[in-house]
Amino acid sequence: MLEEKTATSPMEIMGTRDDEEGSDSSAMRTAETLMRLVPVALCISALVLMLKDSQTNDFGSISYSDLGTFRYLVHANGICAGYSLLSAIIVAMPRPSTMFRAWTFFFLDQVLTYTILAAGAVSVEVLFLAYKGDTAITWSAACGSFGGFCHKATASVVITFVVVACYAMLSLISSYKLFSKFDAPVANPSRGINITASQG
Repeated sequence: MLEEKTATSPMEIMGTRDDEEGSDSSAMRTAETLMRLVPVALCISALVLMLKDSQTNDFGSISYSDLGTFRYLVHANGICAGYSLLSAIIVAMPRPSTMFRAWTFFFLDQVLTYTILAAGAVSVEVLFLAYKGDTAITWSAACGSFGGFCHKATASVVITFVVVACYAMLSLISSYKLFSKFDAPVANPSRGINITASQG
């Protein structure tokens, strides 16, 4: 006995595609939200570890606040933690993507990536001098006398570079979301620079 085949209308096909696209969009939004929340915990860990980094012994006392580089690291991690939390909340909200929103995320992700990268890089330089010293500038190796201080500082810097890796991924995501949906700025001699939405 032959079964009768039912025809599928174009509207049903379009509805199915919309549901699939909505599901994919929701999954991507959830993944990006979680990825933006990860740096919050990492930044706070690096920040707290550095804030508690001080040591006193027979050779004297030392604290993270004695070094401007480590103070900058603390501030950079604090800013990144706040931005990561705020951006995660915004991304979690199911709102349509706009050109302004895409450009804002792209710009801020880039700025924060280089900010935290700079903080980690200069901290590595200071730690290198603390471990090895530099006879050319009469900088003695301090970690031989303040090992505990150096170990905590090193842990904080390592966590900071994990944050750098997270922000590098976020920068790639925001770049993809921007340039896959919107065209690059087009120079027009008579009207200046126009930014148009991509078709399709």
